[in-house]
Amino acid sequence: MLDLEAVTKRYGDFTAVRELDLEVPRGKIFGFLGPNGAGKTTTIRMVSGVLLPSSGRIWVGGDDLAEYPERAKSRIGYIPDRPYLYEKLTGAEFLRFVAGLWGKDGAESEARAQRLMELFNLDQWSNELVESYSHGMRQKLLISSALIHQPELIVVDEPMVGLDPKAARILKDLFRTYVRNGGSVFLSSHTLEVVEVLCDLLAIIHEGRVIARGTMEELREQAEAGQVGLEEIFLKVTGGDEVAEVVANLQDGEY
Repeated sequence: MLDLEAVTKRYGDFTAVRELDLEVPRGKIFGFLGPNGAGKTTTIRMVSGVLLPSSGRIWVGGDDLAEYPERAKSRIGYIPDRPYLYEKLTGAEFLRFVAGLWGKDGAESEARAQRLMELFNLDQWSNELVESYSHGMRQKLLISSALIHQPELIVVDEPMVGLDPKAARILKDLFRTYVRNGGSVFLSSHTLEVVEVLCDLLAIIHEGRVIARGTMEELREQAEAGQVGLEEIFLKVTGGDEVAEVVANLQDGEY
C-alpha cells in the first residue's frame, strides 16, 4: 500500500531523514515510532504530500507520489497532530468542503458525513461553527474529514491527542475494522501502550534512520530484549542506558 525507497529530507546542512526504506502492506496497522526530533513527522508529511523529499521515491497504492500526486493523494486520509480547520464553517460544511475536494459530492457523501459525526457524538454540533468546538471536538472532526472520501491508507500523527477515553476507544475499533476491510494505517504516536496493542508491524526511527523494524517478536529479537514490552525495547534501542542513569540519579535524590 505504501512504499518508501531511499527517502531523504534535508533542511540546508541538516538531514532530518536519511535513506529511508519502508513498506506498509495492505490490511495492516503500521506503527512508526521514534524520539522527538527523530524524523517521524517529517516522514509523515512527505508521505501525505505536504513536503517533498530531497531525494528518493514514495509510492501510494502503486502510484508514484511525485509523478501522479493527485491520484496518490486521493488514496490517503491524513490526520495531522494538530487540528487546523476552517473556523468560520460549521462542522457539516467543513466535511462537505473536504468531500468536494475529492470529487465526492452528493447524497452518499452527505450520508457518510452524518454517520461519521454521529459516531463521534458531533451530530448535535453539526450546524455550529468550528470556532465554538473544543480541542477534542476539532480532533474528532479532523478524523472524520480524513475518512470522508473512503481512503485506502490512513496516515495519522498522534491520533489520541485531545480525545476522551470513549472517542479513543471508538477510533481504535475504527482502525481495526478499517484494516479488516483491506485498508492500511500508518500511525505515529508516543503512546507506546496503544501502539503495542494496536499495531501489526512497527518501525523505530532514530536520528533519521530506521534502527529496528518488524513484529513485536522480531523487535524483541533485534533488541535482544527477551519477553519485554515495547517501552523497554524502545528505550534500549534509542538510548535506554541514559534513561536508566537519570532514573538512578532521581532515586538517589540528585535532582
